[in-house]
Amino acid sequence: MSGLALDAEDRALLSVLQAEVPVVARPWLTIGVRVGLDEDQVMERVLALKQAGIVRQISAIFDTPSLGYRSSLVACRCAPEREEEVAAIINSHPGVSHNYRREHPFNLWFTLAASRQSRLGLEGTVERLARLSGATSMRLLPTLRLFKIGVRLDVSGEDSPLARDEGGYRQTHRQTAQPLTEEEIRYVREMQGDLPVVPMPFVGIAERLGMSFDRLQAMTEVMRTRGRLRRISAVLRHREAGFRANGMAVWVVPGGDEEVKRVGELLASVRAVTHCYQRPTYPDWPYNLFTMIHARSREECEAIVAGLAKMTGLDQYAVLYSTREYKKVRVPYFTEAEAEWETQHG
Repeated sequence: MSGLALDAEDRALLSVLQAEVPVVARPWLTIGVRVGLDEDQVMERVLALKQAGIVRQISAIFDTPSLGYRSSLVACRCAPEREEEVAAIINSHPGVSHNYRREHPFNLWFTLAASRQSRLGLEGTVERLARLSGATSMRLLPTLRLFKIGVRLDVSGEDSPLARDEGGYRQTHRQTAQPLTEEEIRYVREMQGDLPVVPMPFVGIAERLGMSFDRLQAMTEVMRTRGRLRRISAVLRHREAGFRANGMAVWVVPGGDEEVKRVGELLASVRAVTHCYQRPTYPDWPYNLFTMIHARSREECEAIVAGLAKMTGLDQYAVLYSTREYKKVRVPYFTEAEAEWETQHG
């Protein structure tokens, strides 16, 4: 746990920061009006939350496929005694953003993104990582249908985890990926970085991009309406924020695609479900619907999953808890890192 004791103002501030940091000239001032603090107090608290490790980063959250990248969740099975070594080799790829140990024979779970310029491509990169690491097996589990992405931890403790919540980024927000202009690529490169805690951070970003602040605001709106930008917000470190149980609840939904769609939309409407996807199955992996749940304890997570099972009538499911975080970063879009990795390991 973090050494910082959160008071009511901190909790209110974290709720707002997770929802949206507005692209206005003085965002901390605007946020302060919402939580009853002045601009300096907001900045001071944001810095304290970052120093305590509760706020990991504040930045634009982009939709990977909408930027022209291919991505997938990957399940990896390796010998437990080699797990750290295998994780380090996997983590060396810049397109790996998340990598967790989970309690399952498939003991490493990571996400991988590959650009259009990748010489190996997504499948080729996974094959190369498998060979380099000596993993027993790797299973590609790409998103077949997105029902929800939207991590907003209830730091206030006021919401029922099974309450309905129609927020989050969904399949309907996505559009067919189109090539980005050079100006848009420069925008992504700049906005993906951690937002400086200074009075006018977006004005500074506009200056670095050589554009007016009005132009930056207009580009932000275009990126949002085209589904490329999910939101600009804070990402918290779950454990430091008090959410000790990270459970990936996976479900066997019988009855075909339409039934998966119905159940997926139902689960995505639940407040406690932060991610919900349809994914492919394998002979050794029968689960076709994935949900992520962050809870304060395993007992709380189990109670939420039991509520979801009762709501859907599903009785074939498992909960894979993460027991170690090997990597959690943002994918560095439109950089040379991927090409350098492929040259090094080519």
